[in-house]
Amino acid sequence: MMNYNHPFHLVTLSPWPLMTSLSLMNLLMSILNWFMWNNFMFLLFNLINLLVIMFQWWRDVIRESTYQGFHTFIVLNMMKFNMILFIISELFFFISLFWTYFHSCISPNIEIGNMWPPKNIMMFNPYDIPLLNSVILISSGFVITWSHNLLLNNKLFYSKISLLITIILGIYFSMMQYLEYNEAKFCINDSIYGSIFYLLTGFHGMHVIIGIMFLLTCLFRMLMNHFSKIHHFHFESASWYWHFVDIIWLFVYMFIYWWMY
Repeated sequence: MMNYNHPFHLVTLSPWPLMTSLSLMNLLMSILNWFMWNNFMFLLFNLINLLVIMFQWWRDVIRESTYQGFHTFIVLNMMKFNMILFIISELFFFISLFWTYFHSCISPNIEIGNMWPPKNIMMFNPYDIPLLNSVILISSGFVITWSHNLLLNNKLFYSKISLLITIILGIYFSMMQYLEYNEAKFCINDSIYGSIFYLLTGFHGMHVIIGIMFLLTCLFRMLMNHFSKIHHFHFESASWYWHFVDIIWLFVYMFIYWWMY
C-alpha cells in the first residue's frame, strides 16, 4: 500500500483507454461497411464491444470514487471543471448548427426560391407537439432540481422518486418526438430546411436519450446507496447536462418551430 502526501488522484494502470480507442476505430470502420455493403453484423459486434468496455471503465471509476476514496474534494473540483468544459464544447456544437440555420433562413439562396421555409415545406404547428415537449422538458428541469435539493437535505427516498419522474418525462419527450417525426410532411433531403431541421432536432433528441441513460445510472447508484449529501458528483454532473439539454431545446423551439411559423 502506497501513501501519498498530496490530495490528487494518480490514476492506476488501466487497459480501457487503449481498448476504447481501438473499439471506436473499429466502430467507424463498421459504420462505413454498413453504409457501403449493408453488412450490419460487424457494426452490432463493435457496438456491443464498445458498450462492454465503457461499462467496465465506468465500473472502475465508481469503485475508485465510492469504495476507495480517491475522489477527494480537490479532485472533485477538477472533475466539475472538466464537466463544465465538456458542456461548453457541446454548446459550440449546437452553435454551429444554429449558425447554419440562420445563414440559410435570413438570406435564402435562389436555389430554394429566395424564400424561407422553401416552397412546399409544411412546417409543424409550434403550439402542438413542440409546445407539449417544451412543457415536458421544462417540468423535468424543475423536478431534477427538486431531486437534487432533496438529496442535499438527506431525503434519499423522495430524491429517488423525483429522479424517476424526471426519467419518465425524458422518455415521454422522446416518444413525442418519435410521433412528430412520423407525422412530418417532409424528410431530411427536402432542401436545406429538411436537413437542418432533422440535424438540430435529431441531435438534440440524441442528447436527450444520452441524458436519460445518464439519469438512469444515477438512479441505479442511488438504489445502491452510493450517494450522500456531500458526495454525489455523478448526480450533479447529470443534472447539469440535463439543464443544458433543456436550455438548448428552448432555443430549438423558439427559432426552429415558432419564429418562422
